[in-house]
This record gives sequence, C-alpha cells and structure tokens, in this order.
Amino acid sequence: MSRESWQPSHPTALLIPKARGRRAQRAVYLLLVLCAAALYLTGEPLVPTVHSFTSHFVNLQIGVLLKGICYLVEEIFHLQSRYHGSFWRALSACFPLHWHRPMLLACGSVCVTLVNGDRQLLSFHLALASLCQLLILALGLHKPSAVEMSEMSERSKQNVAHGLAWSYYIGYLKIVLPRLKKSMEEFSRANPNVLACRETWKLHILVPLSCDVYDDLEKADSNIQYLTDLTETTLTRAGTKKRVYKHSLYAIKDEDNKLWHCAVEYATPLQSLYAMSQDECAAFSREDRLEQAKLFYRTLEEILKGSKECAGTYRLIVYEESGEAETHFLSRDILWHLRQQRHEEYAVYEGNQPHNLSTTLSSTELNLQISESDLPQPLRSDCL
Repeated sequence: MSRESWQPSHPTALLIPKARGRRAQRAVYLLLVLCAAALYLTGEPLVPTVHSFTSHFVNLQIGVLLKGICYLVEEIFHLQSRYHGSFWRALSACFPLHWHRPMLLACGSVCVTLVNGDRQLLSFHLALASLCQLLILALGLHKPSAVEMSEMSERSKQNVAHGLAWSYYIGYLKIVLPRLKKSMEEFSRANPNVLACRETWKLHILVPLSCDVYDDLEKADSNIQYLTDLTETTLTRAGTKKRVYKHSLYAIKDEDNKLWHCAVEYATPLQSLYAMSQDECAAFSREDRLEQAKLFYRTLEEILKGSKECAGTYRLIVYEESGEAETHFLSRDILWHLRQQRHEEYAVYEGNQPHNLSTTLSSTELNLQISESDLPQPLRSDCL
C-alpha cells in the first residue's frame, strides 16, 4: 500500500518532531521515589519530618492561592465579556478548586495541630510563606518554561499551526482531494502517455519549513515547467457563486532530461506563517515560525491520515532548504517522491502476480517412477 507522506529513509525524516510522550511524568515518579528513599535514610524522627513536609506543602498551596487572587483582581473587570457576568466562572478560572482547596484545608489543619496551638508561630509562618510566594510572583519566577508552554499548547490543540492545518483541510483539501482522481482520469484519457503511473495521480503538497513560498514554481526551479491545468471544480461556498478550484500539472525534468509529470502546489497556509514573522504586530519570531511550520506538517499529516475520503489522493513533501545555493534542490526532492511512488506501484503489481509454473512445481514434492529400461513398461505391478 502506498504512503501519502515522505518515507522514513528520506533525509527530512528527522526534521519533524513527534508528539511528546510521558517521559517527564515518569521522571517525576522516579525522582519522587529517590527523594523519599533519601529522606528515609537520613534517620530523622517522624514527627519533625512530617511537620517540615507539611509546612513546605502549605507554602506551595499559599502560592497558588495568592496567584489566583492576583489574577482574579484583573478578571473582575472582564466578567461580562469573558464570563457572561458570572463571578463563579471567573473564580473557577483563577482557582483550580477541585484540587487545591481540599489540599490547602488538609495541610492547614495538620500544620495547626503540629504547632500545638501556638497562634503567634503559625501567623509568623503564614506571613513568611506569603512574603516568599509574592516575591516569586513579583520577580516572574513562577512563569512556565518554553518547553512547558509548548507542551500545553500542543496538548490543548491551541497553536497557530493547529488552526491553520484544520482550516486548510476543511476549507480546501476536503473539497478538492476527493475529486482529484476523476480529474486525473479525464486528463489521462485525453493524454495517455503523460500520466502513465497511477500511483502519482495525487496532489503533491510542498511544505517548506522556511515557509518561503513561490507564487511561480518555475522561478523556484528551472527544471519545473508548467504544463496545463486539470479540470476545474466549481462550487458555491460562503456566499461566493461558482467559486473555482483547480490544480496545475507540471513537468519535472530529471538528470537524464526525462520528464516526470505530476500535480504539485505549495501548502498556502505557510504564506500566513511567513507574513506573521515579518509583521512586528504579530510578535512572531523566526524560531516560532519554524516550530509552527513543523507542527503544521505534523497536524496536517494526522488529519489526512484519519480522512477516508482523502486516502490515496495526496503526497506531503516536507523539506528544509539547504544553506548552499542549489538551483535544482526542489525538483530533485519532488523526483525522489515520484520515484518512490513508482517503486511502490511496481512492488504492489509484482506482489499480485501469480507464481510462475517452475516456481510452483519446484515447491511441490513429486514422486516420479523412472523406468530403468528404454522400452515402455506397464503401469500395473501385477503385470510383471
């Protein structure tokens, strides 16, 4: 079966990061066991140890409480626009009450018990803990790291790349890809020698990680030449009458001047990522653009793999442009994918061929009775 995305053996296979696993959580459990073992080996009495542990835990909960209060002060001014006038919704958004409230109450009650009712000592500990936590908030030490922010946005599917990938699929690919095979068949009947390999009857979508998209593919690589347009698809969408969707067919010249034909185009949402990185108002750096381009590819690949109506109608070609001035880098990359698809078609064809007669016979054990005489012999043994 053919694969719509690039093959693992392709040089760009290591460019796209996979989704993060749960290794960080496992590391937490491992360190938790090690710390508990180290604490046990110290031989400290149980009561002072529990007292210190509870105090530190209460300090952390106080930090969460104070941070929630600071956020709530801001959210009060947005009750109507963000929370439909509900103070409870704003409160729930600032405080994860399902976990921190019972933990704060439990740790607080244990702490009060351990200080033997000494209110002055308890007040001192609470004031000191609040001061430390407020200093952490004031200095910005509570902010998550870049890795944490990236993981949260990826898990919640709230990246720019997720929105662009879904918009590209629903607003374009889901419309044109199911109709692509029919357009290819119509063109092939009229031009039987152009699209000889059916495995290449796909839309080859270019995904440059630099987001540098050429409007004219012939200017990107002189070995890529425009041939013609496939049959147009006309639909009425979003108030636009007879909106036209079409694909262009190109001839790709290889090192032997042989022409390979395919439908190819850029993933247009990458133009938005590139424009955002050039606009100061977007506050979108080149590093952000590269990360979002990789995430765009990964998200789009996952979406298309789950789409039954688009199966076998596309080929994603992700690449990273070389720092050197290679004039035919793009055409070589496209040709690599075309050769891979042709190889896959031949592999499937050969796999469906019946075994030849010699192979069949050699695999079967035949018991032959060969006569020692040159004269014909009867088959019945009782005639001897």
